Amino acid sequence: MSPTTYAKALNTALRDALTEDPDVLVLGEDVGALGGVFRITDGLTRDFGEDRCVDTPLAEAGIAGFAVGLAMQGFRPVVEMQFDAFGYPAFEQVVSHIAKMRNRTRGALPMPITIRIPYAGGIGGVEHHCDSSEGYYVHTPGLHVVTPATPADAYSLLREAIASDDPVVFMEPKSQYYAKADLELPTRTEPIGQAVVRREGADVTLLTYGPQVAAALKAAEVAAAEEDWDVEVVDLRSLVPFDDATVEASVRRTGRAVVLAEAQGFAGMGAEIAARVQERCFHSLAAPVLRVTGLDIPYPPPKLEHTHLPGIDRILDTIARLQWDDEPDLTHAPDEHEVSA
Repeated sequence: MSPTTYAKALNTALRDALTEDPDVLVLGEDVGALGGVFRITDGLTRDFGEDRCVDTPLAEAGIAGFAVGLAMQGFRPVVEMQFDAFGYPAFEQVVSHIAKMRNRTRGALPMPITIRIPYAGGIGGVEHHCDSSEGYYVHTPGLHVVTPATPADAYSLLREAIASDDPVVFMEPKSQYYAKADLELPTRTEPIGQAVVRREGADVTLLTYGPQVAAALKAAEVAAAEEDWDVEVVDLRSLVPFDDATVEASVRRTGRAVVLAEAQGFAGMGAEIAARVQERCFHSLAAPVLRVTGLDIPYPPPKLEHTHLPGIDRILDTIARLQWDDEPDLTHAPDEHEVSA
């Protein structure tokens, strides 16, 4: 097997989908001749023509609305929002039409739309280029939301998203575009809606997704080498639908859980995960569920990015707060910092 980048896996998935299904179309800003800002659509217009990989005007609401019309006519549009925060002008179309159309028509009009969103930080981007916007989409009933962390999942989940009759918001961590893995394409991994244990452990479960999976695995290695902690890492992969079964099984096995998310802590996806674990695994927990998240601030300038993003030290510091020799004192009231890292 040869090394394959995350970006190459996405490009191959789009290419294979366009080849196999004439109803698949790719549209977005600069996806054609330029091949996209991150070159994910490189060569598609050359090989499939301007009517299959379409350069659109700089109007995200129009792109999403165009995709709705295409889907109503039987096409399977794959929309690229050039950057995470660039997708906000399209939000009304996503919430009011893409997410609701199939329900509104009692299934008569499926919405086989895939919305690709490069998201999150780690690239030193400026304002409007590094938002962790997953919370908006997971809060919208009618959407599936996935975020692959590996090249294999990037290929497999994108192919599955394009084939789905439900709209899928496909969130691509920009920091992982050039991550490599030994991989032969095409490949198929676990389906949408299923989490994966990336590293088995016995002491604590680290629950994460997308851009923070690599950091979680690195933190687990350091924890084992320096602290003799055995950390299990669960890659959620799919935020909606959510795989409660895999998460519950892991937390019940280890008795402790830390949720790791790059987005801000308040009212974010990390809070939902922590609540689900607390509700379902309460009697198996030896300690409170803790979170390691981004700060509750607008995304900072590039030179301050490292202070905002969760890092290995913050992950290990949080895990350390769960390491008790005896059962925890349940009469202790946690202070503000123990509620959310």
